[in-house]
Amino acid sequence: MASVIRKDHAVPAPHPLEFRRRAVELAREGSTPIAEVAKGLGISESCLRTWLAQADVDDHGSPTRLRSVEKKELVELRMDQRRLKLEVKILKRAAAYVVRENLVRGGLGHMRYCCSRAV
Repeated sequence: MASVIRKDHAVPAPHPLEFRRRAVELAREGSTPIAEVAKGLGISESCLRTWLAQADVDDHGSPTRLRSVEKKELVELRMDQRRLKLEVKILKRAAAYVVRENLVRGGLGHMRYCCSRAV
């Protein structure tokens, strides 16, 4: 499995969804301790317990934890919000630039026009 570089250090790539599902099924069977199932799959026990907890939330809901679908939606909404904030920032700068240019060009042109008619 390939690693992904995040913030100057290698992080293992996430396991495929089907691998996670199968690992949860094996752990839920209960015939083998979770530690042994995890070791047999080459993952840590805490990783498998996290997957089990998330699977329980996805299957039965929880008042304090988000389902996987909700987590995905939250990530997408945060990305959209970040993008929209950047767009607003860019538009504000562009508007300020246009106003400034209009004042410089329009203001001087207006002054010349007014002054030349008065003379």
